[in-house]
Amino acid sequence: MNGSAALLKCTGIRKAFPKPDGGELLVLEGMDLEIHEGEIIGLLGRSGSGKSTLLRLIAGLAEPSAGELSYLGQPIYGPAPGIAMVFQSFALFPWLTVYENVALGLEAQRMPKAEIRKRSLAAIDLIGLDGFESAYPRELSGGMRQRVGFARALVVHPNILLMDEPFSALDVLTAETLRTDFLDLWSEGRMPIKGVVLVTHNIEEAVLMCDRILVFGSNPGRILSEIKVALPQPRNRLDPSFRDQVERIYVEMTARPTGSAAVGRQERFPGLGIGSVLPPVSSNAQAGLIEAVAAPPFNGKADLPEIASDLQMEIDELFPVAETLQMMRFAELEGGDLKITDDGLAFAHADQDERKRIFRRHLLAYVPLAAHIRRVLDERTSHSARKTRFIDELEDFMGEEDAEHTLRAVVHWGRYAEAFAYDDGNEVFSLENPS
Repeated sequence: MNGSAALLKCTGIRKAFPKPDGGELLVLEGMDLEIHEGEIIGLLGRSGSGKSTLLRLIAGLAEPSAGELSYLGQPIYGPAPGIAMVFQSFALFPWLTVYENVALGLEAQRMPKAEIRKRSLAAIDLIGLDGFESAYPRELSGGMRQRVGFARALVVHPNILLMDEPFSALDVLTAETLRTDFLDLWSEGRMPIKGVVLVTHNIEEAVLMCDRILVFGSNPGRILSEIKVALPQPRNRLDPSFRDQVERIYVEMTARPTGSAAVGRQERFPGLGIGSVLPPVSSNAQAGLIEAVAAPPFNGKADLPEIASDLQMEIDELFPVAETLQMMRFAELEGGDLKITDDGLAFAHADQDERKRIFRRHLLAYVPLAAHIRRVLDERTSHSARKTRFIDELEDFMGEEDAEHTLRAVVHWGRYAEAFAYDDGNEVFSLENPS
């Protein structure tokens, strides 16, 4: 980090939302961050880690529950002139032309019409849309619509540009072109911005674009580690140094917590208790990842970056499946590697009936909620129980939405394993079908 005064400073930021039962949902805790001139900062983590919430706080679109936010030394109490945002969705007004969408922010500032026209046309030209000023969003491709979003943010000449997964809604080739164009404009100093904050869950994108990467943990969101990327631009994905940086981030994100950090992270690890939030990972996804890693060229053990590249999966897709396999003891996950256990290998090579038997044994042994449901059904004369019986228990530990998702995950796994049945129409669990 350079020695200049910070463009933006976040100190002890905490954000919680009220829950219907009078409690609170803690989203961010102890968030400290500085942004200096000339930096692209990446906020990297899985969905639900509070990255976008932090971006909204910085933009002045929401207020922190505790802590201080300052821009150029002044507290942020609302949308600050000099901070602009590019969203994941294109967020354009469909009834306005490209020019009108870009000019809108300047018109809100009551700028003279001549200046609005000059700056809007310059921004449209800068972002590569010269000639499309009179086009409507429906006439543009996804990549072109996102370029309009960039032009609309840049036209106000912000000091800080906030980007909330701006490339994730685009196809691979379009996203790569737009990233490259953005980095070219940034490195050439042609954009009127001094610092960038990029929210992403794409590890390669973070290494490709950022000078510093902040790895977020979840429940609540907090910074687990900071990784500096000293590679010169333009960066080559095939360069060994680039691959080393990607590997390091995977290692950071799969490291076993130690010390005080272990407490917060272990509580959210799926399957450690009946009150743990479970990910919505299907049995098909689990079987698919087991099969992929058990087969050549991995033969039972693989680096997560290799798996992600081979299967074209991002961390929001790969990590929940890998962690579920670890919870079910079908795999071990640590140091950026996924190793299939002996039972996982047996599953990979078994026929369908044997797979169900193996899965049922592991489900009832390592997922306490599934074992609890089966035990209740076994003990009751009717061998049945209403959904509310378990939802009420889960809501002692988690919010209503998490309880619903957790029970839904267990229903899916229980059905696949034939450990119990569930009638969604009557919302009743039973032993009607299981062997």
